[in-house]
Amino acid sequence: MILLPHLVLLLVWTYQNTFENKLTMISLTVSLILVYMAVCTCLHIMPLITKQFSTLRLKILQGGRYLLKFSFYGILSQIAFYLIMSWIGWGFLPQDKTGIVILLIDLIFCCAHIYLFLLNACLRIILTCRSLGILKRLLIVLGLWVPILNLFLLRYLGKKAREEMDREICRFENRKERAGKMVCATKYPLVLLHGIGFRDLQYFNYWGRIPKELVKNGALIYYGHQEAWGTIEDNGAAIKATIEKVMEENHCDKVNLIAHSKGGLDARYLICGLHMEDHIASLTTISTPHHGSELLNILNRLPDGIYRLISSLIDTNYKKLGDTSPDCYHASKQLSPDFCREFNKKYPDSPKVYYQSYASCVKSTLGDSLLSIPNLLMFFAGAPKNDGLVTIESAKWGHFKKAFTTTGKRGISHGDMIDLKREDYKGFDVIEAYVEIVRELKEMGF
Repeated sequence: MILLPHLVLLLVWTYQNTFENKLTMISLTVSLILVYMAVCTCLHIMPLITKQFSTLRLKILQGGRYLLKFSFYGILSQIAFYLIMSWIGWGFLPQDKTGIVILLIDLIFCCAHIYLFLLNACLRIILTCRSLGILKRLLIVLGLWVPILNLFLLRYLGKKAREEMDREICRFENRKERAGKMVCATKYPLVLLHGIGFRDLQYFNYWGRIPKELVKNGALIYYGHQEAWGTIEDNGAAIKATIEKVMEENHCDKVNLIAHSKGGLDARYLICGLHMEDHIASLTTISTPHHGSELLNILNRLPDGIYRLISSLIDTNYKKLGDTSPDCYHASKQLSPDFCREFNKKYPDSPKVYYQSYASCVKSTLGDSLLSIPNLLMFFAGAPKNDGLVTIESAKWGHFKKAFTTTGKRGISHGDMIDLKREDYKGFDVIEAYVEIVRELKEMGF
């Protein structure tokens, strides 16, 4: 840390002390250069060797945090080095302009040496830290070139890396503590139902990292495979067909449903409208607009012709993505408060099924950039406590458990509840939240 950045001074010292023996001088010069290159290469590629984390992403992130500390202490050590050497004297340097030039070259080399470590650290954290969104990453990359501002950004990156490592250590401990216990091995299989505008795709899981963790803990996971813009009635029929296949495959007579957003309405129609109450053990809804979304009241103010035109364009594109009969116009209208009011009267809960619900809430309009505009519209529509699309009150159904949020200023949005961005937020772990939900279902005998 102290001598490594001063390859120039070391070479000058070697030249002065071995000038008369050229073979020794060349040997020492080559050795110093090779040692410098080897040590720097090892520090850049493998700054920290640890077996605590198995994934490459976490090793890269932890290495970035280590390099950031290394660079910080390196800067302090070099300041101390130059101060001490100035006090002692630079006796081994030529006492003329040549000595000043050598010292200046050494200073530039030292700064470049530390700067490369800082750059490596920043790139590692920016590329692997999940708590950084795309916009934040872009702003940080641009801001790192601005003097003074970059100091605050470096501190911010270090803080984010530390927070994520703490979360991962907590997850590691939780997984270690749960190992072999199969806490998510429910009596009946789990069927996950997506919301409007999405499909159950093979290469992009709607539920993010959640299913993988549930399976690790013993859960048996299936997906509803309803359409992205299907009506409640059409999607209910599609889910029914899926459930019948699941029951046949697993030789069971019931399943547990976990539904996000409109998927909860599809599930409720399935239970009551299609008389599947004998085959559904429980329904857990996440951010479902049981009482409608105020956003639809705003959208309904659009001229009907424009609304239908936009809907037809969406239908055309989603047919290309796999929807057989998309109906954006009627599917979206089914999320209005007026429709949901009639829907709730027509399809009451079945006493044979356990219903529970969860919600979330963003704390500021800028909490989630993807839903900033909908959140702002709902705020002015008189619905301040919402997740960008659904209010907490609208999401309440059956046994309402809780509304998720964060300890910071951000809050948790509609998309965060399905790990849409694959990001982590301070005070909320979406993966652990679902593990807890399924664990409770298991303990209740479902």
